[in-house]
Amino acid sequence: MADGGPVQHGYPHLETVRSAITALYKRLSYDTVHTFETSVSPADVAFCDDDDLYLGVQRVAREMVRHLRLPDARMIVSFREMEHAAYVELAAGPEYFIELNDRFRTHRRDIGAALAHEVMHVYLHRLDLEFPGTRDNEILTDTATTYLGAGWLLLDAYREDGASSQKLGYLTPEEFGYVLAKRAIAFGEAPETWFTSAQAYTAYTKGLAQARRDEQEPPLTAAGWAGRRRYAKDRRYAQDHGSAGGAPRGGSYAFSRDGGGSGGGVLRVSFPCPTCRQRIRVPAGRRIRARCGLCRTVVECDA
Repeated sequence: MADGGPVQHGYPHLETVRSAITALYKRLSYDTVHTFETSVSPADVAFCDDDDLYLGVQRVAREMVRHLRLPDARMIVSFREMEHAAYVELAAGPEYFIELNDRFRTHRRDIGAALAHEVMHVYLHRLDLEFPGTRDNEILTDTATTYLGAGWLLLDAYREDGASSQKLGYLTPEEFGYVLAKRAIAFGEAPETWFTSAQAYTAYTKGLAQARRDEQEPPLTAAGWAGRRRYAKDRRYAQDHGSAGGAPRGGSYAFSRDGGGSGGGVLRVSFPCPTCRQRIRVPAGRRIRARCGLCRTVVECDA
């Protein structure tokens, strides 16, 4: 939790975020991911200063449990002084003890964001889905919270001006915006209407631009002129030299031949799905429509 300190910006965790989206589709399946097509409603997690603190906290916690379909899980929430925003004890259940930072006693509008992250820890724990290392596992949790419909609250908790700052979670504001935009594109949502923080809206628009760039990488037909020209040159090199290597200037695509040899065989190209980042492999040198086997996205390729 950044509380008054500097807020990191940009996309330093982007590859881990993308791996987390892929892991969600692999562990949950396309059908299960799409049961979360409706995000948590702002009205369902609204918390006024006049609300009873403990009754309000339990109400919001129950909403997170309902959203993540954990009917046999009970969240017992308390407050204490701590460095981080919140902490959950991951036990066997059905009761889970969540501690919130004391500052949320007076910053009640962000309680939903803190609880969303902690209840997602419980959800992932029950799925037995985790990344190695605390940092990557927290990035997985932020990504899953956002992609499954509750993490817009974490982005909306970001506020920054010349005198103060606040940010919850391990992702940067732009990375939260990126994951939220990936979800919005996949589910046809318009989360920009939910923000109360102007800085969160700005971060979302930047993340949306980054997410759109995922849809414009060669060999996708939406790639720009420069990308298509670079791709054509790399494809000719792979054809002429029998190379099985990737794009030499950092492209996300890679060429290979059937059988793995350097001689004959069909030249193929693999590239990340713009939705789930699972790699798709198609024959090179032709215009083709391909379908991702993981998230079922259909893409047009000029391979």
